[in-house]
Amino acid sequence: MKYVVVSGGVVSGLGKGITSSSVGVLLKACGLRVTSIKIDPYLNIDAGLFSPYEHGECFVLDDGGEVDLDLGNYERFIGTKLTKEHNITTGKIYQSVISRERRGDYLGKTVQVVPHITTAIQNWIERVAQIPVDGTSLAPEVCCIELGGTVGDIESMVFLEALRQFRYRVGGDNFCHIHVSLVPNVGAGEGEPKSKPTQHAVKELRTAGLPPDIIVCRSGKPAPRSIIAKISLFSMVPSNQVVSVHNVSNIYKVPLLLLKQRVPEMILRILKVNRLPPDCLPEWEKLATNVDSPKVQVTIGIVGKYTGLSDSYLSVTKALFHSAIRSDMKLKIEWIESTDLEEDTKQTNLKDWTTAWESLKKVDGILIPGGFGDRGIQGMINASQYARESNVPYLGICLGLQVAVIEYARNILKISEANSTEFEKETPEPVVVFMPEISTTHMGGTMRLGGRVTKIMRNTLAFQLYEKVEVSERHRHRYEVNPEYIESLEKHGLVFSGRDAEKGVRMEIIENPKHKFFFAVQFHPEYQSTPFNPSPSFSGFIDASANIFKRDNKVQNIRESSSHRKFTPRAKKHVSKTKTRSKPQTSKQIKEG
Repeated sequence: MKYVVVSGGVVSGLGKGITSSSVGVLLKACGLRVTSIKIDPYLNIDAGLFSPYEHGECFVLDDGGEVDLDLGNYERFIGTKLTKEHNITTGKIYQSVISRERRGDYLGKTVQVVPHITTAIQNWIERVAQIPVDGTSLAPEVCCIELGGTVGDIESMVFLEALRQFRYRVGGDNFCHIHVSLVPNVGAGEGEPKSKPTQHAVKELRTAGLPPDIIVCRSGKPAPRSIIAKISLFSMVPSNQVVSVHNVSNIYKVPLLLLKQRVPEMILRILKVNRLPPDCLPEWEKLATNVDSPKVQVTIGIVGKYTGLSDSYLSVTKALFHSAIRSDMKLKIEWIESTDLEEDTKQTNLKDWTTAWESLKKVDGILIPGGFGDRGIQGMINASQYARESNVPYLGICLGLQVAVIEYARNILKISEANSTEFEKETPEPVVVFMPEISTTHMGGTMRLGGRVTKIMRNTLAFQLYEKVEVSERHRHRYEVNPEYIESLEKHGLVFSGRDAEKGVRMEIIENPKHKFFFAVQFHPEYQSTPFNPSPSFSGFIDASANIFKRDNKVQNIRESSSHRKFTPRAKKHVSKTKTRSKPQTSKQIKEG
């Protein structure tokens, strides 16, 4: 096994994740089987309970792992399927060591950071690196390890020490260290590039016993040869192994930039791997070119609760870009805070309310992503109602499906008190309920998580998009549509075109056949979307927003078909967590007022 470690210095957010992903792309192009590991120095067990405002998106893997968003970059770039074991945190390491100590595995010895914690880190890396991730049963040949945080952070010190020992343990010919560092421009105008921050970062690494083999200089524009020579001199890294990665128009150019500077050749030489580096990456060149030369612009409004930080919806925006690239379009995202669409905002801040509604009415398509809690929910319901009544393409994801069902129940079925027990525990009309098997006392890792199979009805929009009767998509939710309301909702035109494959009682996909494109899913299709294989849900939505989507005639006539009645027998009574319940109205009661 060969290991490539990517660390970062000076400041966070330099692009270690993109660098590590790009290195993986290049090594895969050399004919090697590649896997990835992300080390996060925080004490949390996983990313499941992080605030989106603080840490950005929580990415979900096929096995249900709630992990750092960088693992999403690895999967999208390299085309792998990782596991929760591929995300190492300080919390996981200490938890495993303490569990072993409680079992008596250390035979009464004093448990210390060195050697017990550092050895646990090395054992974890060595074990996880062997897990097949490319759909075959073959073990990977190269493992790219990204060390989160910044060199010099106290949280990262134990991992630096573990990696220092690991380099000796596996041998220098099997270990390559790439350090990503900032080269800022200081001064008036374009400024003067400075090497001092990188010098200090490398000094920290050398003190820790982990000097870099390759230095990646991150800067606004290409680093001049004089700066590269200076960094080489002070860091004792050959100048031809100090490369410049300046800001580019899109991230898909980063692998091309590294290839141009012969980074694959350097890594292969350091690792003593007898493979030929690629001459070019034609697929990536085409992708990068297409991103920069779209023909038509499409504007998508994302109505969310965490719009203050775009990384909160990173996979959603990536999936939108993937589909826009496929259709040769320029994507413009209009961020709309859902609370600004509510009547309370109109009364307290008319300007924000007016601006939000003006923005919503200008977009070509409306997307409501996932989220938790009751803040901004009425604004999302208002946006869903506007999309339905104005025939504006709509895509709802997870919470976006639930608010669409609530809106439909309130305004079409005239169940004015329709709500979710997440937002109103004692609601008399629980259209969305807490899933009975989910823990009510523990939050971490207790949701319905990971890949689940959905059965799709034929002659539906979902079938047209996916062209399959069964699809596996990733989930992350605690609430679901109440099965007791399905019959009434279906009688009034809402089609539940996808249900869980296990029992057929969980509603996974809804659509409105009378609408131009009204589609919502309980799962998160964005997690499996890649630049070369966009999500069908997002592709259909983008095309509909750009007025190039053609709906199958069979889908238009689904309401006249009885096929959806034969999909599955009506579910048994759903046990709700609410104390008060009233029976859902029948269609006759609704017609009578």
